[in-house]
Amino acid sequence: MEITSLGFRTDLLLLELSGSEFRDTGEYVVVRTPENPGFWWGNFLLYRTPFAPDDTEIRLDEFRREFPDAKHVAFGIDSTDGDVGAADELTAAGFTVEPNVVMTAERVVPPARPNEQATYRFLTSDDDWEQVYHQSLACSEMTVDDEYKEFTRRKLVTKRDLVDSGHGKWFGAFDGDRLQSSLGLMFDGAGLARFQNVQTSPEDRGRGLAGTLVHHASMYGLTKARTLVMVADPEYLAIRIYRSVGFTDSETQLQIVRPPA
Repeated sequence: MEITSLGFRTDLLLLELSGSEFRDTGEYVVVRTPENPGFWWGNFLLYRTPFAPDDTEIRLDEFRREFPDAKHVAFGIDSTDGDVGAADELTAAGFTVEPNVVMTAERVVPPARPNEQATYRFLTSDDDWEQVYHQSLACSEMTVDDEYKEFTRRKLVTKRDLVDSGHGKWFGAFDGDRLQSSLGLMFDGAGLARFQNVQTSPEDRGRGLAGTLVHHASMYGLTKARTLVMVADPEYLAIRIYRSVGFTDSETQLQIVRPPA
């Protein structure tokens, strides 16, 4: 299965390692995660072409056929240039187009103002991982209801299984035993390392923790991979942190989503 987008290629790698299933129809790839049906970006259709006029209804029907019980609708486009196609039709149908920046680095530099008070280390204990769970809820922009808590718990199990299976590491910045910032770094075994879920607890932001942790994890990652990959929201301030330590913009990854009603 050939995937052009570096963002989606590394996404699918991590999903495959986590037990997701793929089916290539030629026009699109069905990505399915039976263990977590509420995971939008584990249950979606990845198309090989942008949306032509009238494609929205056609692709909606294809999604409903592939995922008859899904409450969400999610599409990706396997491209690098950010061209979604018929954007007006997607907007009229209630979709949000999310262009993310795929960033890469083959060397990194320290942040201008590193945080030297925190301790930077791998996650090692049940308590460390439980703190990641609560941090993820605190950092979420979604409504944190019981369904979202269950989704987050299932994602946490997947993250830990990947680490325990030797596919990567999860890093944390700590004040004593209290987790302040965290992220994952997963390896494809062929020279790529993909960052996951860079987050800092709301009460600890603005202290240089994320930039210092990204640099710390990058230095480790470059001992095991040639290229580091980061996917970032272009509107979120964290993208400046990644650029400041040496990441450069390489591609645009397109995600198109309509949340549950």
